[in-house]
Amino acid sequence: MPSEPRRIVYAGTPEFAVPALQALIDSPHRVVAVYTQPDRPAGRGRKLRPSPVKQLAEAHGLPVEQPASLRDTDARQRLADYRPDLMVVAAYGLILPREVLEIPPLGCVNLHASLLPRWRGAAPIQRAILAGDTETGITLMQMDEGLDTGDMLLRRAIPIGPQETAAELHDRLAALGAEVLSEALPDLLDGRLQGTPQDAAQATYAAKLDKAEARIDWQRPAAEIARQVRAFNPWPVAQADLDGQPLRIWNAEAVPCPGPGAPGEVLAESATGIDVATGKDCLRITRLQLPGGRPLDAASFLNGRSLAGKQLQ
Repeated sequence: MPSEPRRIVYAGTPEFAVPALQALIDSPHRVVAVYTQPDRPAGRGRKLRPSPVKQLAEAHGLPVEQPASLRDTDARQRLADYRPDLMVVAAYGLILPREVLEIPPLGCVNLHASLLPRWRGAAPIQRAILAGDTETGITLMQMDEGLDTGDMLLRRAIPIGPQETAAELHDRLAALGAEVLSEALPDLLDGRLQGTPQDAAQATYAAKLDKAEARIDWQRPAAEIARQVRAFNPWPVAQADLDGQPLRIWNAEAVPCPGPGAPGEVLAESATGIDVATGKDCLRITRLQLPGGRPLDAASFLNGRSLAGKQLQ
C-alpha cells in the first residue's frame, strides 16, 4: 500500500458504477471528485433525476462534476485542478479524449463488464446472454483512445446461469467490479500492476441496445428466443402481440412442445407456464405483462383468462 493516501477521481453514472465508488470511499485513499452524467428527466413528471453515482457521492459529501463533455478546455482544466493521481471509470457514458487520459500521472483505468477483448462497447452484459455465452466477467483495463482497447490489468470470470437475466447478471458483475478494483488498487497505485495487450483478432462488439430488437420472431428456435427474453430483462423487455395488444415477456425458457403447432401458437397453458410453438421447440412463458398491468407469473395471468389456441404475433 502506498505510504500516503492517493488522490482519485471517479467517473461513473448508473447503478453498475455504484459499488466501485463505494469501494473507493471505503479505501484509505481520497476521492477528490466524482464525475457523472448531467441529471436527466425521468418519471411521469419528467423531473430532473440525479444519477445513482451522484446520489452516493452527495451522501458522502464528495464534490460532483457533471460536464456535458470533456472536450472543452475549461472542463479539462477543472479536472486537472483536482490533481488526481489516478482516474477510475465505470460506465461513465462520456468519451475521455487523449488530453484527459494524460492528466493523472497513473492514467485512467476502466472497469468493463466483459472478458475483453470479447464484447467491447455499450451493452456487454446483454450481448453475452444473447450470444449464449456460458461465462463473462470484469476486466480492469488501462484506458487509451480506442473503444475498450487498452491493456488489461486484471480479469475475473464468472459463469452465466442458464436462466440468469441481464438484471441479475448486472448486479453480480457490479459487485465483482468493486472486488476487482479493491484487489488491484494497491499494486496499481504502486506501479506494480503490468498490463497485457488485448488480441484484437478476438474482439467482438457489443452494440447499444435498440428497442426494435425486443420484438420476438416466433420462427426462431425457442432457445434463441429464451436468451432474448433474458437479455432484455429489465430493458427493453421482449415483446409480442396478443389480439393487437403488446405483450411483454419477462421470463421464459425453452421446452419440448406437447404437440405440433404453427410458430406463435399457444399450445398449452398451466400454472407452470404458457407454451408457445416456435421454429424449434416451445417457449414456456413464466412471467408476462399486458399494457397498463403489472408483470404477473403465469398462474396469476391465467386466472380467469385462457390463451389456449391463441396466435401470438
